[in-house]
Amino acid sequence: MTGSLTYDQAIARLGETLRFGINPSLEGIRVLTQALGSPEKSYRCIQVTGTNGKTSVTRMIAAGLAALGHSVGAYTSPHLISYTERFEIDGTPVSEGELVRALGEVFAAAEGLDRQFTEFEILTAAAFVLFKARQVEWAVLEVGMGGRWDATSIVDPAVAVITGIGLDHTDRLGSTREEIAIDKSHIIKRGSTAVIGPGCDGVVEIFEQRATQMTSPFVLRVGVGPQPHITWDIVRRPRTPGGTLTVDVHVHGVQTRRARLQAPSYQAPNIATAMAAIGAALWDTGHADAADDVAKTLRFPGRFELLRERPPLIIDGAHNPQAAEMLATSIEEVFADVPPMVVLAILADKDAEGIVRALAPVASGFVVSENGSPRCLAASELAVIVECVTGIVPVVEPDLERAVAVASEPGCGVIVTGSLYTAGAVRALFV
Repeated sequence: MTGSLTYDQAIARLGETLRFGINPSLEGIRVLTQALGSPEKSYRCIQVTGTNGKTSVTRMIAAGLAALGHSVGAYTSPHLISYTERFEIDGTPVSEGELVRALGEVFAAAEGLDRQFTEFEILTAAAFVLFKARQVEWAVLEVGMGGRWDATSIVDPAVAVITGIGLDHTDRLGSTREEIAIDKSHIIKRGSTAVIGPGCDGVVEIFEQRATQMTSPFVLRVGVGPQPHITWDIVRRPRTPGGTLTVDVHVHGVQTRRARLQAPSYQAPNIATAMAAIGAALWDTGHADAADDVAKTLRFPGRFELLRERPPLIIDGAHNPQAAEMLATSIEEVFADVPPMVVLAILADKDAEGIVRALAPVASGFVVSENGSPRCLAASELAVIVECVTGIVPVVEPDLERAVAVASEPGCGVIVTGSLYTAGAVRALFV
């Protein structure tokens, strides 16, 4: 029975689906959505994939469309503290009651089907149900992994956004950027406008070929230089945590739009990509260039987020070397004089060596810990990696709260990173 579920019971039941792992097929979500009456066909969709930046871009697109008067649902993952964070409507997470009702409807539909569904399939179906119930005009959907078999790929997006390609999930998506790009290119469906972010350099042709095969009406490339449709330039970099970044976005090389947000400079290409997607979505409405300040009040939980000012405590969900390199640039911008201590907790299936190597030049020292996930690399094992890469023996403190306290003692500032699970666990201690 699902009608009398409490929030805790619904989440516990959702947790039971974790044992079904990842399903590289669209058949499960297709069967499930059909049983629900195909709620995903009730609104227009924008789908966002990429190795890094996809959550930020998803939130920016949703904020931009909402600022222009549209009702918008945003679906992201993973959450930091509560599952409700994954489902936002017009910038506000849904209530626990709404999520319970949507999950109850999905569970009821699943009970009548002769198959098991993964957690992500259940959550994606719940997002579709929630957005239909609230009668949104647009749904902006962050891909969980890849693109070809991701549950969100049941939709035919009006706009397909690829933020960038790096090496992550190589056990499932491929061992090269080209293989990963091919998998992610499948979010471009027949008639979709493709928006190709600046992190796609070197594999742009793969997306353009897919767009040609799918008869896409437009392909918008976002990058630096005179050829791409949209470029980004950093006007002012923040020198204090939480400082304001100003970005000029040049649209079609003619018109200039300015956006300001509380974020490090690595968000600049994400702003440009999001604004390109907003323009593509509203191409036929006359509002393609009207998103001047959509990012002004936007916040990015778990993405270079300042939790404490003295000494500075910043969390960031960087979970692969590419993201760690961008984080390192931001650390240099903010901690120009004295490098911070870095608290690390990383999942065992991630490139811990690459993450440490990227952060070592901007860290005064490391405290290795664990984030509570059963997939987390043991702190003792991470310590060996840190010592091998840096030649310095890190502090080992498996308790994450204690690890933050130890890192705070020198007073030079603390960066907590390595995983969104790590960022979320620390955020729960301070927010």
